[in-house]
Amino acid sequence: MQPGAGKRVAFYAPMKPPHHPVPSGDREIARNLIGLLTASGAEVQLASDQRIYDKHGDAALQASLRNQAEAEAERLIRGLPEADLWVSYHNYYKAPDLIGPAVARARGIPYVQIESTRAKKRLTGPWAGFAEAAHAAADAAAAIFYFTEQDHFALDRDRCGGQAVAHLPPFLPLYRLPEASPLDGPMLTAGMMRQGDKLASYQIISEMLSYLPGDWRLDIAGDGPARGDVETLMAPYGDKVRFLGQLSRAELAAAYGNAGLFLWPGVNEAFGMVYLEAQAHGLPIAAQDRPGVRDVLLPAGYPAPEQGPEALAAFTAGLLANPALRVEAGRHARNLISSRHLAPAAARRFWATVLPLMETRA
Repeated sequence: MQPGAGKRVAFYAPMKPPHHPVPSGDREIARNLIGLLTASGAEVQLASDQRIYDKHGDAALQASLRNQAEAEAERLIRGLPEADLWVSYHNYYKAPDLIGPAVARARGIPYVQIESTRAKKRLTGPWAGFAEAAHAAADAAAAIFYFTEQDHFALDRDRCGGQAVAHLPPFLPLYRLPEASPLDGPMLTAGMMRQGDKLASYQIISEMLSYLPGDWRLDIAGDGPARGDVETLMAPYGDKVRFLGQLSRAELAAAYGNAGLFLWPGVNEAFGMVYLEAQAHGLPIAAQDRPGVRDVLLPAGYPAPEQGPEALAAFTAGLLANPALRVEAGRHARNLISSRHLAPAAARRFWATVLPLMETRA
């Protein structure tokens, strides 16, 4: 019998609803979580598409969002269809869950969070009120699931009462591995093209390519408002770099399947779904040793960010020059994904923590 059979789950993602038109890792994870719960036998309803997100620390916007959330919570307390559990994904100081705790409390159902961040340093400054709200929402959760050790420390330190803090390794919405790449194609990079951390990763790639010896090739999958900047960064390398544009899921899978390794420095990535996808196809990874990123990568002595682009180039060159090493790394990477990062393992971990909460309520 499926572990979630017959359970009615209200799902909410304050930062970005799963049907938002702009692709992102957050949207992808929200969709994957809904798919995981549904495949486990649960009946999942999107409780609200109310977006609560303040990117810039705007007090007026925060006040407006609070008012909207209060009205939405009152609506849901009265009108939400029967549910056995409330699940909120990604509660943090820029996007606190201002709705879930109130509705779950009023309706008498367990409230749990997946990916929640406690950031004490944000309790002062332009997001202070939202940071307090994020902490309060975390306090209200009967269980909080964390993806990476970086989040685990603060969640465990500030654990509220008998709250469960449980590991849910990031996962792919797959029940078996895709076909492995033969590893005889170009390097592959996949990332949105926007200002900030994504562009910073592209900047590192551009610099490291200048140190990379041999007859290499690089395909880049992705698009976005900073595409012109990325093209400028890669212009010195001419036709050695090919832009694939924004790809569909099937097209991206084909790109992984044709690649020889995956290259992405991972500047400020929470963990990076692309690393899971690439390793599922057996691609060795060229990345920097960063918090979050290291949680989902096969251990391999990745260079530290402070060692700079030259060290990343040397690491990448070692992989390119040794086909047997790439094959071995890819095989171990697939084993890692199969054992820890596919849907069956994630479902077992989730329901093992949540079902006792629901039984206590019953």
